Amino acid sequence: MNSATWIAIYLPIFMLLFVILPQQRNMQKFVIKKNKNRKGLKIMTNEILKKYIGKECRISTGSLGTNVAGKIVDINENWIEVETKKGMEVINAEFIQSIKII
Repeated sequence: MNSATWIAIYLPIFMLLFVILPQQRNMQKFVIKKNKNRKGLKIMTNEILKKYIGKECRISTGSLGTNVAGKIVDINENWIEVETKKGMEVINAEFIQSIKII
């Protein structure tokens, strides 16, 4: 068998196994993830956060994120201004996972 026959036989199989199927799996994972995020999406409102202004608290932004301990000074739109021992810090409220009052 010459090389043209090998290419004609094995190239479509190669394309199917290593190009088309992985792309379809990635697209399915993306769609599933997007649907899960859409169903469970709850945006934290500022009304919940405004009752903690002036209180000492610990704000966590996730396991790999930062933990900030300090006094909440101000809340504007999606940003929280926290007074810590080191100075003032501004945190995006969309990334907050938990707030613990100290």
